[in-house]
Amino acid sequence: MTNQEPLIPKHGGYRKLKSFQMAEIVYDATMAFCNRFISKRSRTHDQMVQAARSGKQNIAEGSQASGTSRKFELKLVSVARASLEDMEQKPDKIAANAMICVIHQTNYLLDQQLRQLEKQFLEQGGFTERLFRVRSENRRKRF
Repeated sequence: MTNQEPLIPKHGGYRKLKSFQMAEIVYDATMAFCNRFISKRSRTHDQMVQAARSGKQNIAEGSQASGTSRKFELKLVSVARASLEDMEQKPDKIAANAMICVIHQTNYLLDQQLRQLEKQFLEQGGFTERLFRVRSENRRKRF
């Protein structure tokens, strides 16, 4: 089993992703901005905070899911991007302009990440293909 490819590949490590680091900045800045400039009872406050949280969390969850489902990872990273994109449509204050720049940078990084994930998926397949390869290899060795 030393030379055999592992059934579940190494996954996670999202904290090292620049896109996740940027999404954390967006979330922190959104919280500070909303708490300072938007009433906490406002639907806008809730929507902005939820969108920023979704951006960050979906990157993390996609990374965690990558070991067993590239398809799910692609979906979650796309949801993260859509969540951050949605934030650009909220009220624009001077403080929000800097945040919008960070959102654009984060979305750029997520676009790069999505392209890489798509490439890996096309080249390596997903978890189901890995299961089949490992099982087939195991059968060949036994017979």
